[in-house]
Amino acid sequence: MTVLIDSWSWIEYWRGGPSSMKAAEFIEGSEMALASTINLTETYFWVLGHYGEKKAEEKRETLKKRCFLIPVDEGIGIEAARLKQSLKTSLADSLILSTARSRRAKVVTGDPDFKQIPDAIFIGH
Repeated sequence: MTVLIDSWSWIEYWRGGPSSMKAAEFIEGSEMALASTINLTETYFWVLGHYGEKKAEEKRETLKKRCFLIPVDEGIGIEAARLKQSLKTSLADSLILSTARSRRAKVVTGDPDFKQIPDAIFIGH
């Protein structure tokens, strides 16, 4: 199985939150793992705000070592617009879901916006 490890999962793992062990199963697992450039942006922003630039750079490298980084291209962008229109998700969530679908991956997340999405492995509480 191929998984896209969502920003929510990375942040939960790094902060040691209630679902961090579930996130660890995928972050430390052996599945083929992907991340969108949107996930990189969201995680970098979160770490930068909480721990500063040096730690944000370290975490960026950690994410890139575990995941194949998928940039947003025209096809992903157009499909994300369609998803946003039909599912009423945020633009970032639509881009992440579109990225996952483009690679036939499941989104590993605890983000409540993904709770009813069949393409998600929901690990939240």
